[in-house]
Amino acid sequence: MLDGSDSQRTRDAFILSFAETVPQDYGRIGGKCASLARMIAHGVAVPAGFAVTTDAYAGMLENPALKAEIAALLDAIRHGDVADEVNKAARIRQAILAAEMPSGVEAAIRSAYRQMAPDDEMPVAVRSSATAEDLPDASFAGLQDTFLWVVGEDAVVEKVRACWASLFNARAISYRARNRFDQLDVRMAVGVQKMVNAVAAGVAMTLDPITGDRTKIVIDSSFGLGEPVVSGEITPDNFVVEKILLEVSKRRIADKGHELVADHVRRCTIERVIEAERRMSPSLTDDQVLAVARLAKSLERMMGCPQDVEWAIDRDLPEGCNLVALQSRPETVWSRKQPATRPQRSLASGIEGILGTLMAPLQIKQ
Repeated sequence: MLDGSDSQRTRDAFILSFAETVPQDYGRIGGKCASLARMIAHGVAVPAGFAVTTDAYAGMLENPALKAEIAALLDAIRHGDVADEVNKAARIRQAILAAEMPSGVEAAIRSAYRQMAPDDEMPVAVRSSATAEDLPDASFAGLQDTFLWVVGEDAVVEKVRACWASLFNARAISYRARNRFDQLDVRMAVGVQKMVNAVAAGVAMTLDPITGDRTKIVIDSSFGLGEPVVSGEITPDNFVVEKILLEVSKRRIADKGHELVADHVRRCTIERVIEAERRMSPSLTDDQVLAVARLAKSLERMMGCPQDVEWAIDRDLPEGCNLVALQSRPETVWSRKQPATRPQRSLASGIEGILGTLMAPLQIKQ
């Protein structure tokens, strides 16, 4: 039996609170969780949560039979044969889902969730956070799964395992193969974060994604949770803000047919049809647009490069304190281009807004 100090050391190996994470830990919590911890350290409003570290994932792979099965299936994949990639990927994921989670890892996850939710009722988002996300020369963001409105420690444990398994979906395997990453060298951390009850949410980029103009902040927004905006499932409202003057220079209000909201009874998220009188209403007021712009601008300054920011307005927080950051990652399109090679494009030549340049949509699961 573990004594108190041994139990704490075990938990520290497998669990790190975002608020207590230091830069030396970033390599153990993946790109997404490291971004959250960095923002919290700089005083940015971010929903509370914790990371299940890469040590926990590595503990799963210490099962010799599981690791051998994964390696054999990876070696047998015929890359370029889509059907074979999908088949082998599904078999790898099933092997991970069927494997027993190390008891110390499971206990640490349950303990960390109970500290956040003593009544076992707090809804959380469970998000994959791979170690190779948002590298300068490759971005794995969006290739693994995210699960929304997860309630209860049993469900959290289940979704952490599902995030590990999603490291081996067919798209992720193919992407790593094309970019010459060793499939078993990439590690998976998982973020468990208090769910935002969003009245509106979306993304902001601290440059114009069509022209690369860094004097602009471009915001896409819709009612409800922001995942349909990030994934391109809906056409969002679009706002352009002058970065220096912080003035709204352009707005385009979309016909928003549905929103992603919480179903508290069923403990999940659902798509809800937006009533006719609200469909063409702006999802943000001008004051809220400027608040999002200020947040994005401050994150660009903090991170030292153009940012792609996910944000939400939480209906459960007081007005004026309800804007929270959910993610901030380096912009990965224009930042890779040399100024002399950037093409001149008119707004008419591409899709307006952010969605046309997002590298990969999130895979959202319920």
